[in-house]
Amino acid sequence: MIEINLTKRLHTAEGPMDLEFCGTIEQGEFITLFGPSGAGKTTLLRMVAGLTAPDNGTIVINDQPWFDSNRRINLSPRQRSIGMVFQDYALFPNLTVAENISLALPKENRRTIVSELLEVAGLQELAARKPDKLSGGQRQRVALARALALKPTILLLDEPLSALDLQMRIKLQDELLRLHQRYQPTTLLVSHDLSEVFRLSRRVFVLDKGQVIRSGSPTAVFSQSKISNKFRFTGEVVHIKPSGVVYIVHVLVGQDIVQVIASEQETTNLNVGKRVLIASKAFNPLIMPLDE
Repeated sequence: MIEINLTKRLHTAEGPMDLEFCGTIEQGEFITLFGPSGAGKTTLLRMVAGLTAPDNGTIVINDQPWFDSNRRINLSPRQRSIGMVFQDYALFPNLTVAENISLALPKENRRTIVSELLEVAGLQELAARKPDKLSGGQRQRVALARALALKPTILLLDEPLSALDLQMRIKLQDELLRLHQRYQPTTLLVSHDLSEVFRLSRRVFVLDKGQVIRSGSPTAVFSQSKISNKFRFTGEVVHIKPSGVVYIVHVLVGQDIVQVIASEQETTNLNVGKRVLIASKAFNPLIMPLDE
C-alpha cells in the first residue's frame, strides 16, 4: 500500500501554484498522472523519488515513511526503492547495454540478473552495443531494464514514449505491459497521450493547476456517456474489449474517448492504433477502418 499526501508551492510561468495530491495506491497498480504541461505531474514524481522536497505531508510505502514533514523524515533517493525512466532515457554513452543495466547491481548476482533482463527485454543481441548504436525504441527498452534491475517497489515513468512514432509507441506499450506483469512494480506514469493512458492504466489521476480534478478508471474518467445520433468523425482505436457476443471499441476522438459497439466481423480489420471513421446509421454508430 502506498499513501501519498503532499503539498508543494510551485512558481510557474503563470505565477505561484499550490500542488496538492492525496491518494492511496495498491501494490502493483499501474497509475497514470494526466494533465496539461505545468500541472505538477513531473514534480509529483520527483517528490516520490526524493529528488524534490515537499513542503508538507507524508509518503508512506508499506507502512514505512519515506517522507514525513512533522517527523522530519526525508529518505534520500538511494534509500528509496525506486526505478526511474526519463524522456531522454539518461543512458551512459560510454557503457554497453549490459553495463548500463548492471551499473547499480551488487557484484555477487549481477550476471544472473542482467542475463534475465536482457532476455526478458529482448536485448541479448544488443548486449555489447553502446547507446549511440541503438534506435530510440531499443534505448527505451534498455532504460526500462535498468530501472527494473533492482526490482524497485515503485517504477516512475516520465513520458518515456513521447519522442517515439505511433507504431513504436504501441510496440513499446506492449513491452511495458509485459514487463509490468512479470515484475509487478507499482508504476506511476506521466503522460499527455490519452490512448497511452487508456491502454496502460488501471487508474488515472487528472491534474490541472496542481489539483486532482478527476480520478478513476480511464473509462470512467474519459469516456463520453452519450453519443449523438448525427455525427461523422475520425479517431484512433485505443482499446477493443469483448462484451458478451459483441465488442466495445474505444476510440480516441480529439481529447475524448468514444465507445462504439461492434460485431466480431466489424472488428476483423481493427486493431489498436488504427485510424477509423465513425458515422451514424439510424441510431446505431458504424465504425469503419480508414485506408492509410
